[in-house]
Amino acid sequence: MSDTVGRPPGPDPGSGPGSGHGSGHGHGSSATGEGLARRRRRRWTHGTALGVAVFVAAAAGTGWALYAKLSANITPDERAAAELARYERERPTELVRGAQNILLIGSDTRAGDGNREYGRDLGSERSDTTILLHLAADRRSATAVSLPRDLMVDIPGCRRPDGSQAAPVFAMFNHAFQLGGSACTIRTVEKLTGIRVDHHMVVDFSGFKDMVDAVDGVRVCLREPIDDKAARLKLPAGPVTLDGEQALGFVRARKSLGDGSDTERMERQQRFLGALVNKVQSNDVLLNPVKLYPVLDAATSSLTTDPELASLRGLYQLVRGLRDIPTEHVQFLTVPRESYVYDSNRDQLVEPEAERLFARLRSDQPVVVAGDAAPRNPDDGPSGSPSGTPSRGGPQEPARSPSPTPTFRGNTAAEHACE
Repeated sequence: MSDTVGRPPGPDPGSGPGSGHGSGHGHGSSATGEGLARRRRRRWTHGTALGVAVFVAAAAGTGWALYAKLSANITPDERAAAELARYERERPTELVRGAQNILLIGSDTRAGDGNREYGRDLGSERSDTTILLHLAADRRSATAVSLPRDLMVDIPGCRRPDGSQAAPVFAMFNHAFQLGGSACTIRTVEKLTGIRVDHHMVVDFSGFKDMVDAVDGVRVCLREPIDDKAARLKLPAGPVTLDGEQALGFVRARKSLGDGSDTERMERQQRFLGALVNKVQSNDVLLNPVKLYPVLDAATSSLTTDPELASLRGLYQLVRGLRDIPTEHVQFLTVPRESYVYDSNRDQLVEPEAERLFARLRSDQPVVVAGDAAPRNPDDGPSGSPSGTPSRGGPQEPARSPSPTPTFRGNTAAEHACE
């Protein structure tokens, strides 16, 4: 099925700027050793291998060579940087100094030895997963917003890989990556949200698997057994530790798991990322060089980033301020979406909720997420579908709160599905 759907007459349901940024309430801990240990485990930078790598590299005679190798693993996206520079005048401006917005792109490329088993290489790739990660200027919270691949959006005129220029088109969001790579995806996100994208990272199937295997798997909790040949998954209900291959099937499976919606798949991805953060923290990866190096090698080998981040030092400069973010302030949510009015197999934004989210992200204001038990404010717009996983045809509106700060459906890295 083609990803391109012509725009029907009438208002564009997928265009226009939108509204977001996370805030949460930290849990206190005692002054005892046990309390301090719990507090340390909650800190995200204790789950950020890149920061520690700088000190590991400087600590031993062979450390600098290892540092240089890890740094050289990262592929700089020079082409995207040049393309974005051509359109600098039309890009959004930074509104809050110190806040950072990073676009994380999971590529479905079949090129390369580690990716060929997932299908035939057709010479193109699409963004299988796209997450806009907002880091607060005070580095007290991080908010990851999933953007549906099926979202109908305005894609600007982008330069194709062969150098030709494509005309602007109204199409599914993941068509932007196929059309013009990461630069086209970034410009599409900026047009949709009004948010300046400061950095971007692209990771493929093989890199994702290697990262999970490097931390000896990630534990998740399944509400029911999975027997899915397409996803290569046969798992029992309850707590399960997924290896890299299983984890890839778990986060990529769509039609054969749950209700088959991309929304549910994104929520599954968010839960997995939260579990990954907790695994790295609880496994003492950062304090053990023997465990740390393979994690760093897998992570850096899988990355293509903007030139500024294309070194271990560049990545460290980005993440070093995250040491004080507890996992309960690392938040995940999906942009408010509903079925596209002209095609139930496509998505469109729910307004004004999406604009509220994007506006808060642009201005670095707090975004609060809550799960199924989130309170609702009947005066704050129409009632939406139950929080959690909405049906394909129902709108995913933010959960209502009596607080002036809107509450959006989501979860945090501190939440454990098995508890």
